[in-house]
Amino acid sequence: MSGHSKWSTIKHQKGAADAKRGALFTKISRELTIAVKNGGGADPDMNFHLRLVLDKAKSANMPSDSISRAVKRGAGEAGEGETLEEITYEGYGPGGGAILLQILTTNRNRTASDVRSAFSRGGGNLGENGCVAWNFDHLGVIGLEVKDEGRGEELGLLAIDAGAEDVKFEDDFLEIFTAIDQLQTVQKALESEGVPPEAAQISMVPKTTIALDDKQAEQTLRLLDALEELDDVQKAYTNADFSPEVLERYQAGA
Repeated sequence: MSGHSKWSTIKHQKGAADAKRGALFTKISRELTIAVKNGGGADPDMNFHLRLVLDKAKSANMPSDSISRAVKRGAGEAGEGETLEEITYEGYGPGGGAILLQILTTNRNRTASDVRSAFSRGGGNLGENGCVAWNFDHLGVIGLEVKDEGRGEELGLLAIDAGAEDVKFEDDFLEIFTAIDQLQTVQKALESEGVPPEAAQISMVPKTTIALDDKQAEQTLRLLDALEELDDVQKAYTNADFSPEVLERYQAGA
């Protein structure tokens, strides 16, 4: 599978980005509510998407009462709350990298203005619906650090045997790509071997990637950070490929 799921960016940047993002719990709360509404109820044993978001909430040390309220809202047990609308925005970053945004918003007009402004300030362009979505596949992605190449190959083969579609081992990091309905099966296969994944999520994985020069790559990373800091942006995906050197330099300066 050609493509890069942004795990290389996530693993260097997510901790710092989440720490400075005051609205992190609000984002997770909204995602919990939607996971319950759209994913089959409030039981994580029956709703794997909810289980993934619950794992994210716990990793972020989100208070249990906040988690409970969000789940109850999704199940319709908390009365009338904010009405969330799911929207996808598409555009291009500096150098032409595709950017795909998943939005949960209570105010479409506010979100459109905020996203357009962030693209403009970051040297990118907000595009029309469909302009980049064709280049992304909706997949399950599991990521874990593996220092030993032989162990990485062994775990990759285990994942393939369990139903994964493809694996990628690079820079001591193993990425496993699955069909969405196979994500839980592959995750359990790894856990049975005593290897709990560091991250597992439903993601938009690019079919092809684009290489940028160092300046364009750093500009794109700054734009992605600015977009993900917007309250209504749940996730930002790109097909821009970043070298380890650029990522390290960007992280050092973040």
